[in-house]
Amino acid sequence: MQAAARTGFSRLLTRYAVAFNSLPAADQAVQLTPSDPEAHRARATVLNRLRRSAEAEASLTTATNLRPGDDLLWLELGSTKEELGDNAGALAAFDQAVRCAPYYAHTHWQRGNLLLRMGRYDEAFADLRQAAVSNKKFLPNLVDLAWGLSGGDLEATRRLIQVNNDNDRLAFLRFLARKGKGADVVEEIGHLKAPLSLENREELVGLLFAARDYYAAFELKKEVSPPADGGVFNGGFEDPLTTNNASFGWIVSSAQAKANLAVDVSEKLTGGKSLRIIFDGEWNPGVPLLSQTIVVEGERGYRLDFSVKTKDLVTGGPPVIYVSDAVTNQLLAKSDPFPQSIDSWQAMHVDFKTLAGTKAIVIRLQGQGCTSDPCPIFGVVWLDDFSLQKL
Repeated sequence: MQAAARTGFSRLLTRYAVAFNSLPAADQAVQLTPSDPEAHRARATVLNRLRRSAEAEASLTTATNLRPGDDLLWLELGSTKEELGDNAGALAAFDQAVRCAPYYAHTHWQRGNLLLRMGRYDEAFADLRQAAVSNKKFLPNLVDLAWGLSGGDLEATRRLIQVNNDNDRLAFLRFLARKGKGADVVEEIGHLKAPLSLENREELVGLLFAARDYYAAFELKKEVSPPADGGVFNGGFEDPLTTNNASFGWIVSSAQAKANLAVDVSEKLTGGKSLRIIFDGEWNPGVPLLSQTIVVEGERGYRLDFSVKTKDLVTGGPPVIYVSDAVTNQLLAKSDPFPQSIDSWQAMHVDFKTLAGTKAIVIRLQGQGCTSDPCPIFGVVWLDDFSLQKL
């Protein structure tokens, strides 16, 4: 009974010591139960926090002697030895951790990172690859390490990570896409054993788009969903609008909640549909209601054509189509303000020239100046037939 009470009180002291960084509590726990590895472990934790690594090493050595099959204790001992500059001792401790848990990812990952820091790259990546095989959550970190070590060399990275299946290659593709390495993404897609699924393709398009590699994103996108009208997607609004689009196509702003957008089948210029926007209250003239990114060439003249129809449009900040550089956001041109009310469709256009470094433009529907913010706006606007032509 006394032994059980002593052990229970010791464990209470270890929890207190770790929670409140109390070395006296840890020392008392060790005095109460000198054969309990958890007491020595808690003391080592506090000592490490106090940067008394040599004393922490001694406590962890005792703990591992008391419980030699605990891989986590060996990892803690190895980390402490490395902190003391004893890489050989750290490696020996990590070797023991791997022996205790040979099929677990964390032991191989810890040892692999130590070997990497020691410059033993082949052994390091053998361990790191084993960790990624055991637990896929380590795969992105493995790719990141290989990419950094190789200086961003695709072939060298591929050799280091040794991709052997499509799932691992998809993880590699996502990494490359986040880096904006469109050419490398295209090359790696060619190594897939199975065709790239539509879902995975859209994910890669979104990642490349977010990295501002617009050309590569566009090339992937158009293979399954080619745009019409000079690169404008869904320029006639024949397809449904998606509010969560992360790349090409129309993006509807959730910040303009007072505007009601819907595809209209009864009022259209060509095709079977148009976009109808009902304004009933207010909108923020500085926030685009509708936008789309379009890939273009640098230092080139373009004309954006579209058609508009309005009914009882009343506002201090009339709708305007703006064209700006997708990267710098520099304004390239804007349309005339939309008319207040017209019974028939009116063709409108915006002529502009791209900058030398322009890779894509953004066309935006938003308000032009207003004496108040938010700006009052009422009425109906229809849009149709957006197209882009080179001049």
